[in-house]
Amino acid sequence: MSVIVLGLSHRSAPLAVLEKASLNAEGQADLLERLGKGENLTEPVVLSTCNRVEVYADATTFHGAVTELGDALADVTGMPMADLRDYLYVHFDERAVAHLFNVAAGLDSLAVGESQILGQMRDSLREGQESGRIGPVMSRLVQQALRVGKRVHSETGIDSVSRSLVERALELSGNMLGDLTRVHAVVVGAGAMSSLATHTLVRHGLGSVTVVNRTYDAARRLADAAGCDARPIEELDAALASADLVVSCTGAVGHVIDATMAARANPDGRPQVYIDLALPRDIADEVAAVRGVAVLGFEDLGPQVEGQPGAEAEIKAVQDLVTSEVADFVVARRAERVAPTVAALRANAAEIVSAELSRLETRVPDLDETTRAQVQLTVHRVVEKLLHTPTVRIKELAGQGGNVGESDYAAVLSTLFDLDPAQTRVVSVPPELP
Repeated sequence: MSVIVLGLSHRSAPLAVLEKASLNAEGQADLLERLGKGENLTEPVVLSTCNRVEVYADATTFHGAVTELGDALADVTGMPMADLRDYLYVHFDERAVAHLFNVAAGLDSLAVGESQILGQMRDSLREGQESGRIGPVMSRLVQQALRVGKRVHSETGIDSVSRSLVERALELSGNMLGDLTRVHAVVVGAGAMSSLATHTLVRHGLGSVTVVNRTYDAARRLADAAGCDARPIEELDAALASADLVVSCTGAVGHVIDATMAARANPDGRPQVYIDLALPRDIADEVAAVRGVAVLGFEDLGPQVEGQPGAEAEIKAVQDLVTSEVADFVVARRAERVAPTVAALRANAAEIVSAELSRLETRVPDLDETTRAQVQLTVHRVVEKLLHTPTVRIKELAGQGGNVGESDYAAVLSTLFDLDPAQTRVVSVPPELP
C-alpha cells in the first residue's frame, strides 16, 4: 500500500479558489467515476467539505497517480490545471497517512478541533464500501483515521477550547446584535451543515429559529428534530424580513440571497447579520453594502484558539496522540508487508516436514500410533522453534524502518530460502501442541 492524497484546502488556497473547486454530490460522483478508470491508482476516496477538496487513493505509481488525480480534479471542477496547480498539495505514503489522521483529529480544520469532519469522513467511507469501490487498503486506513478522531475527543480536552464555525459566528453576531435570546434567526438549507447550524442555534437559546428550504418536507423534518419552525422557499423574502440573523448553507450553484433581496428585507437599515457557510457561496458580495447589514464568511471564522486558557497544551496533546497513532500504523503496515514472505517460509517448512514424515512412514511402517504421534509432535516443535525467532525478528526489523526497507528484508529472506512470496499458505500448528 502506498497512500497518496492530492487536494486543496483553506490552508493552501483563497476562498475564491475553494469556491470554484467545491464539489456537490454530483461532482464527487463524476470525479470518482473518472478516477475509477485510472491505471495508476485504486480505491479512491473523496473528502469534500466547506473548506477542503481532497482525494485519497492507493497509488501503484507516484507520478502516474499525481497526474491522474490532478487531471480528473481539473476536469470536474472546470479549472485549468495552470490555475489550479499553485494551490494543490500532494502527500505520499507516511505523510499521506499523517495528513489524514491530522484531518480526522481536527488539527487541519478551519475551526481547530471541530468534530464534524468525522461525520463527513464516515459518509465517504460508507459510500465507497457500499459501491464496492473501496477495498481493504483504504477501508482500513479511513477506519483507523476515524478511531484516531474519536480518541482525540475522548482522551484530550480539545473540545473545551475548540469551537465550531457556527459557534464562532454566533459569538461575532452577538457583538453586533446584542442579547441572542432576543434574536430571530433563519437557516436557509436543510443539509448536514444546515442541521449543525440549526441545532447549534437552538442549543444556544436564540429567540426563535426558522428553517427555510427548497424542499419543504426536508425543512420540516429538520425543524421538528431541532424543535423549531419551518417555512417553504416561497416564503424566503418574508423570513428574511423578520430575521436578525440569517445562516445560509445550501448546495445551490448560484447565489441564493442577493443585494436586492437583502435591501427589500431591511428597508430601515436595522442591524442584521448574514452568515454564509456555503461553497459556492450563497450570499452575493454586494449584500455587505446594504445599509445595516454585516456579512460573515469563512474568512471571518478561522481558528480562534489563541489566548484561550490551556489551548496550546491541549493542541499539543492532540498532536502527540496523532504522532503516536501514525507511528503505530506505519510500523504495523511495514510488518505486514513481509507477511507473505514469512508465510511462504512457513509453508515451505510445512511441505518439508510433511515430506519427511511421509518418508519415515514408508521406511518404518510398523511404528505404533503413540510413537508415531510423538515423532510428529517432536518434528513440528523443532521446526516451530527454529522458525519462531527469525520470523518474529524479521517483522520487528521491517517495522523499525531505517535505511533498510521492509521489501529489502523480504528479499533477503526469499533469496536465502529460495521462496516464492506469492505463496501465502501458513504452517498449521497441530492442535495437540501446547
